[in-house]
Amino acid sequence: MLMQRTKHILRRKIKVAVISDLHLGTYGCKAPQVLDYLRGIEPETLVLNGDIVDGWQFSRSYFPASHLKVVRQIIKMMEGGTRVIYVAGNHDEVMRRFSGIKLGNFSFVNKAILNLDGKKTWIFHGDVFDVFMHHSKWLARMGAKGYGILTIMNKVVNGLMAFFGKRRLSISKSIKERVKGSGNAISRFERIVAGLGVEKGYDYVVCGHIHTPADKLIHTEKGQIRYLNSGDWVENMTALEYENGMWNLKYWEPHWAETSEFAGEETFSNSSKAVFISAFKEVMGS
Repeated sequence: MLMQRTKHILRRKIKVAVISDLHLGTYGCKAPQVLDYLRGIEPETLVLNGDIVDGWQFSRSYFPASHLKVVRQIIKMMEGGTRVIYVAGNHDEVMRRFSGIKLGNFSFVNKAILNLDGKKTWIFHGDVFDVFMHHSKWLARMGAKGYGILTIMNKVVNGLMAFFGKRRLSISKSIKERVKGSGNAISRFERIVAGLGVEKGYDYVVCGHIHTPADKLIHTEKGQIRYLNSGDWVENMTALEYENGMWNLKYWEPHWAETSEFAGEETFSNSSKAVFISAFKEVMGS
């Protein structure tokens, strides 16, 4: 049984929040933590920077209630006045067909450019600059399936580690970093992104995709730019926030003591599942 929430929660008012790589619909997604984070902020603009729902691994038999609550919370924020910008990623690339469509406070885009306090921020998911994605997309899809299996194994291992009072391990994260070439692949990705950002005259470049949160100043032959990566909500549970003229990388911290909600998940009731699947199939065009 869930503990009751505190009725009056102090939400932090911020100008912009960016989250990416939630991978809703997969076992690795930390949906309760995402929900907790979203309930603790009141942004003027919320950017969903790709891989929000995982179309590559989406299953009709798995979409927990906690994942649906995240979707409902985003809608609630939008209804409350928050502008929501959905930037499609590679795992939810089907959303790219809706690029340019605006519905009230909600809009679909392939990239976003925000003018904040006289400085320009270029926001995109990042997969278009991933050489591996372009030349071995089928292999990337296979890797995503394998990564999903690893996250399930990781949960079992960490359950045992917690039982014996040991530190949490991240097997899936370690293997993913090795497969991607660890620091070398990431720095190559960062250099490409930073170089283009400098050429286009942007002050900040914000992306996701590689699941590696970052906030660094990158120097290129033509200048320098601040590179930011919003990380993910599978391993790192991070977001980017803009307030008081600055971008900041934020790591999730709990707002409510709903331990049971973080420990376990409840799948859809049959009626809720049917409604969601119907809507998803309509979007997918199947």
